[in-house]
Amino acid sequence: MRGREDEWTGLMQSANAGDDVAYQRLLRAVAPVLRATARRGLVRAGQGADQAEDIVQDILLAVHLKRHTWDDKAPFAPWLFAIARNKLIDALRRRGRRIFVNIDDFAETLPGEQAEDTIPATEVTTHLATLPAGQRDVLQSISVDGLSIKETAAKLAMSEGAVRVALHRGLSSLSSRMQKEQ
Repeated sequence: MRGREDEWTGLMQSANAGDDVAYQRLLRAVAPVLRATARRGLVRAGQGADQAEDIVQDILLAVHLKRHTWDDKAPFAPWLFAIARNKLIDALRRRGRRIFVNIDDFAETLPGEQAEDTIPATEVTTHLATLPAGQRDVLQSISVDGLSIKETAAKLAMSEGAVRVALHRGLSSLSSRMQKEQ
């Protein structure tokens, strides 16, 4: 391990002194280690290792762009792995907490008929009819028709902010009415 770190440090020193061949050797030497590190980090975070190559490319790009900031009196490996750790964290933050589940695993729990805890369509229409026209149109468009806020704003000639306000007020009103009925 120590020999590899010394080799990497020497290659980086030569690369920063202008030796392109040393720089290419360095990148070829660190890429497999970074790839394994990225895969382990992704798996440890509960993510698939399929994004490892993108992370490696981000790391190598950061090394290239920031190589002038490396102190040539310091070992190279800790500097490299600090960049790798930060790029892995950035990638995980961008991905967010996604859990992928195969829908076939739940086929028996997805009945063709309506579930007991859902409201029949006629009841939804009845509840929507109690709202003012603007709120009703926004709720119909977003909740029933499945349009986005942006699409609803364009459809109803409203600003996106006004759509959000109408949506919030409509949902609050429906929630209050339904709680009173229970």
